[in-house]
Amino acid sequence: HVQLVESGGGSVQAGGSLRLSCAASGYAYSAYCMAWFRQAPGKEREGVATICARGAIPSYSDSVKGRFTISQDTTKNIAYLEMNSLKPEDTAMYYCAAGGSWSLSVAAFAYWGQGTQVTVS
Repeated sequence: HVQLVESGGGSVQAGGSLRLSCAASGYAYSAYCMAWFRQAPGKEREGVATICARGAIPSYSDSVKGRFTISQDTTKNIAYLEMNSLKPEDTAMYYCAAGGSWSLSVAAFAYWGQGTQVTVS
């Protein structure tokens, strides 16, 4: 079965950096696009970045463009989210997801990890 496991979250001061990882298993990695979402308390889940194994250009939400970078290692089936210049408003639970569309929409992704907390103070 499809399994996505995030890691790398933590607490950091504003202006700092973190790198999240998402290890995927249970399916052919190149069959799906990967994305990172986040959800702060009381807010809707928001698409942050997406990338497809088959060469699609990464896409980012306006709120993170220029600060976050999504990448992947298709030999290890791992997706990454490099987060720089972090702001307190980036505080949220971060989820990785796998699905068939190059999209930042929650509805486009069928498989989800359990999430990793990022706190920026």
